[in-house]
Amino acid sequence: MICLQCGYCCMNLFVTIVDNPELGIVEGNFHTYTEPERCKHLRGNKIGEYSCAIHNYPWYKDTPCYEYTQIETANRNCRTGEYQLKQGMCRF
Repeated sequence: MICLQCGYCCMNLFVTIVDNPELGIVEGNFHTYTEPERCKHLRGNKIGEYSCAIHNYPWYKDTPCYEYTQIETANRNCRTGEYQLKQGMCRF
């Protein structure tokens, strides 16, 4: 899946994230949102131009964010992102 950097997932999905990137995936280093909240690792303020500050860490492949996908195979635009960008709904 190709992320369109709309920011929706990082602002609206209740995902467990790594709190301190330098510590990585270790017990006690997680934060779980209980209601919509902007992920602290999300960078940028423009819809379609967001980025993630932890994508470069080797442990990122073991996170729920990396595992987020859709039924189509790789190299397809994210349907959630396409919808959000079309609707202009990604705001925080």
